[in-house]
Amino acid sequence: MDKKNALRAGALAAGTTLMMLLMSSPALALTRDDGDDPGTGLSVIETLGLFVILPIAIFAAIVGLVMVLDRSAYRVTKPKAKARA
Repeated sequence: MDKKNALRAGALAAGTTLMMLLMSSPALALTRDDGDDPGTGLSVIETLGLFVILPIAIFAAIVGLVMVLDRSAYRVTKPKAKARA
């Protein structure tokens, strides 16, 4: 892809993103619906624990289980030497 096409694609992507951001309105988030009963908010520590630390811990546990329960033997095979005629 040449520079002109890359520039055109980048401008299109940036323009589309900008239009999506400008067209979306967060004003409707302030109005409450019937039956809406929001709970108390999370603190910064609770938010980081729930959305950052917990997924990393779950990922590490899965990786650890896969590594521990892996039964395959790690073998490096050398190429066979050819017989000289």
